[in-house]
Amino acid sequence: MIQTEPSDLQGTFRALADPSRREMLARLRDGEMTIGDMAEHFPMTRAAVKKHLTILEQGNLISVHARGRERINRLEPIALKEVSGWLDYFSSFWDDKLTKLQTAVEAAEGNSK
Repeated sequence: MIQTEPSDLQGTFRALADPSRREMLARLRDGEMTIGDMAEHFPMTRAAVKKHLTILEQGNLISVHARGRERINRLEPIALKEVSGWLDYFSSFWDDKLTKLQTAVEAAEGNSK
């Protein structure tokens, strides 16, 4: 049974769809970053980085909190676990297909000997 409905994950999948946002998540894996810290790693404006971070926040992949005048971005890996759980539901389909393919290949090899 799927524990998380796809509509619950729509924002998360939208956030993960962009390669720049996936790179931002990878950078946040190593620790919290401000918008300015993040902007140093991308060939885009600070405003564009902020927009990407906002989409990541809407997808529940990061949280943002204030530290003085700065906005600190933090990875929230639980959303990734939910995506992984939803995708794992379909892994049995591929496991079955690959097992059948292996059986067919082994049978073909046995017939050719």
